[in-house]
Amino acid sequence: MPCWRSRRACWLSCSPTRVPGRRFERWNPGDLQLQERAWSAVCPLVAKLKRFYEFSLRLENALRSLLEALTCPPYPPTQHLEREQALAKQFAEILHFTLSFDELKMTNPAIQNDFSYYRRTISRNRINNLQLDAESEVNNEMANRMSLFYAEATPMLKTLSNATTKFVSENKTLPIEDTTDCLSTMACVCRVMLETPEYRSRFTNTETLLFCMRVMVGVIILYDHVHPVGAFAKTSKIDMKGCIKVLKDQPSTSTEGLLNALRYTTRHLNDDTTSKQIRALLQ
Repeated sequence: MPCWRSRRACWLSCSPTRVPGRRFERWNPGDLQLQERAWSAVCPLVAKLKRFYEFSLRLENALRSLLEALTCPPYPPTQHLEREQALAKQFAEILHFTLSFDELKMTNPAIQNDFSYYRRTISRNRINNLQLDAESEVNNEMANRMSLFYAEATPMLKTLSNATTKFVSENKTLPIEDTTDCLSTMACVCRVMLETPEYRSRFTNTETLLFCMRVMVGVIILYDHVHPVGAFAKTSKIDMKGCIKVLKDQPSTSTEGLLNALRYTTRHLNDDTTSKQIRALLQ
């Protein structure tokens, strides 16, 4: 995965390497040489951000196609998941990537600071009727769309949540239960795999464990966005107490980001229909 090295942190990388010219003891806005060095360092990194943004649009289309395939008549969602296991696995891979990406993005706020510098620079150039080569790849219009995307705390998850909601609203002839049953079944499968010692013993490494937890959290969030009363109500087909407990039984270093996703990116956690016990579990 490409890395975004910034003043304060290395995004998507553990490497301590710094980008030459990014650390300035004294910033003199009139120093053209320093401006050129800063611009040269930022431009290739903004181009990488553009590729991630464009990839999110591809994920949105892919998710809607997968939902259509896993919910279309004449089979019920549970039978679809059994018949089209490769599609279900691809759905899980998308959720795994999404949660991984957003966890990294949330821990590197310098990304937005550097992108803001890029936007200020191209805005100033436009006012002064200047055109730089990098602007042909990420122009002002594209930069505005990217800015809205990266302003979200969890941009990839927000994209998938909107895509799922749009899928439900556009397919009015398809019962909403077909979509929510597909999501709740996947959440149930992940929970059982995590809490059952027999299945858990088959996980050969921590990455497989983390994969299962991310998929479970991802489908819970999507379910909560499209179900009328959400995932936390008593009538929900997702065992939220069990899902939260299985997350809290893991080391906090690997699950805190996932618990935060449930706390801050769901829609119905603070509804009156959510029990005090579930709220307490997430405190």
